[in-house]
This record gives sequence, C-alpha cells and structure tokens, in this order.
Amino acid sequence: MMRFKGTDASMASSNLFDSQTILDGIRRWVEIETPTDTPEQINKLISIVAEQYRDLPVTLEPVAGVDGCGDHLVVRSAWGQDRPGILVLSHLDTVHPMGFIERLPFKVEGDSAFGPGIYDMKGGAYIAHHAFRALCATAERSPLGITHMFTSDEEIGSPTSRALIETEGRKAKYVLVTEPARDGGKIVTGRKGVGRFEVFIKGVPAHAGTRPEDGRSAIRELANVIQALEGMNDLKRGVTVNVGVVRGGTRPNVTPEEAYAEVDLRVPGFADAEEFVGKILGLKSKTEGVIVKITGELNRPPYEKSNSGAALFEHAKTIATELGFDLIDTHTGGGSDGNFTAAHTATLDGLGVDGKGAHTHYEQLYVSSLEPRARLLYRLYQTLR
Repeated sequence: MMRFKGTDASMASSNLFDSQTILDGIRRWVEIETPTDTPEQINKLISIVAEQYRDLPVTLEPVAGVDGCGDHLVVRSAWGQDRPGILVLSHLDTVHPMGFIERLPFKVEGDSAFGPGIYDMKGGAYIAHHAFRALCATAERSPLGITHMFTSDEEIGSPTSRALIETEGRKAKYVLVTEPARDGGKIVTGRKGVGRFEVFIKGVPAHAGTRPEDGRSAIRELANVIQALEGMNDLKRGVTVNVGVVRGGTRPNVTPEEAYAEVDLRVPGFADAEEFVGKILGLKSKTEGVIVKITGELNRPPYEKSNSGAALFEHAKTIATELGFDLIDTHTGGGSDGNFTAAHTATLDGLGVDGKGAHTHYEQLYVSSLEPRARLLYRLYQTLR
C-alpha cells in the first residue's frame, strides 16, 4: 500500500525557484558539450556536478567509466538511506557531436532557451539538483532518503549503467526520471520496449557482366529481409520496425558478396516483445547459397503503467493542481532508463523541463516551465513516504 504525506505543507520562499537562477545553472551544464562518445567531456561535467553538491548533506559515489563511456555519479542524501527511498535518474550525455554548440549556442529568445541537450535532458537533470538544494535549505528533511544518479550513456542504450540502475531501482520505493516532458508538459507513465538488431548477409561474388549466373547477391537478399521487417509494422498494435542503416557491395560491376543493416524495434508490451524479437531473429535466407545472420535483443523492456505507477502519478497530479497547473500523463515510443525500473518499482518519467526539438538543431526548453517543474520535484521529495 502506498502512503503519501499530506500535500498542504508550506512552500519554500519563491526566491528559491527563481527562473533566471535556475536557467543560469542549466546554461553552465549545457555549455560543456557531452556527446556519449567523449568520456573526457562527460567526466568534466560530472566533476562540476559533484562540486555543486559538496556543500550539501550528501555522500558522493563516483563510478568509473568503462568501455569508452564516461563516469557515473551517485549522490545520496545523508538521511534516510536505511530503508527504501526515492531514486532520481538523470543522464548527462547528449546526441549532438562536439562543436555543435557553435551551430546551436546557448541563447534565450522569448520563452525559449536553446542549446544542445538543454531539453534532453540537462534541463531536467539540473532542476532535480536545484529542487534538492531547495529542500536542504529548509529545516525539515524529506521523509525518505533521496538518491540522485547521473549517468553517461543513456543515449546509446545505457550499456554500462543498466546494472547500476536496476540494482538501485530494486532498492528504491519510488523512481523519478527527469527526461523531458512531452507535448506541452505531459508526464510519462509508459514507454515502449526497444530492441536493436544487426543483419549480416553473406552472398557469392561474381562479375556482374560476364558471369552473373555465378553470383548470389547479398544486397538482393537484404532487400528480401527488409521487406519482411517492414511488413512487421503494425501501428494499431503500436509495433514499429525500422531499418535505419544499410550497407553493402563494393563496385557496380561486382555481384555484392556482403550486405548489412541495423534495425530498431519498438513494442508496447512484454508479449509483443517476445513475439517480435522471435520473428526478427528467426528470419531466414530465401536464396540458395546466401547466408543470413541476425543478432540482437530487447535492450529496454517495455515500461507498462502499473498500479503503483498510477498511484504515484495521481499523487504528482494532486501536487501540480496545488501548484496551479494540470498534469496529464501519456505513453511514448521513446525509451528511457525508466524502462529498467518500471516493472518492479513505482516509476514516474517525463519530470524534466517542457520544450521541444530533442536531438535537433533547434532543441529548446521553455523558461516558463522551470519554476513549476522544479517545484513539482521539490514537493515530491517532501511528500513521498
């Protein structure tokens, strides 16, 4: 049974949530570019984040990066660590390559602040930190301990942080994910599972002009595989299969010996995952003498809206109403680290800033969302128990 502390406690003074102060903090994080494949840049930002916690009642647990990824940082409140508490998940890596900030410099135009990764998700990561700092500025500690995990590899599927996330998620009572809000501030209570696959095809080379009968085209067989994969799309069921990368062949007058493809799968539920992972891995060659090999798996399980997750959302919705805005939930096709925790721990996602343009040349957050979203996190810290 979930129990929540009353939501009518007095708020901290408004200057703790000044939008310009919050935006200044976000800008500092944004102007340190952190593509996933630049661990030295991520570690630079991790060091700054750690430094910003040093005057607060926390313990800092750095986790060294491996396999070409940056470090992770686990920040634990000095209180409440003897029982299940609140786990906050934020990632600091971005998809934009180094130097992109010259194309998309930090700037403010009206209600929009621009910059690489500002919406997905440095804005959300920072407001969670800011809300914790505001909490520490009050005399009263939160009923539950708070653990904030900053990771470095979410944009490539969290290969080096997944085990850490799952371990901490199972220990927690609630998980709050600071991925960006959706469609005007909607909270996320469900996400599709994500699968990634590689297709390797081996044919038989030949001179395409003089001995075509000797060849077995790997590219032609790849076309068969692509047709089969694209035929699996079922928008009514919420299943999508996308062949996003293809390569093959050497020259136009050579029957191609090799071909390759990368495939993305999105599924709404566990039953769909089992069905379509099996279908993809089970594809066979239609051409004698051509070998088709497919590898891959579901790298993020579906995040289905559970009873505990629904109760957590309703609590957040009540807080939002008291703060003066409506909170609506939604299901999205994008994966997040919340996919790793939702099956066993009450999880609420999309708690970051509102905005638009994730992963684009116009990525932006809405400045007007900073104060209410930071206050929402602050009140969740104060009231969850």
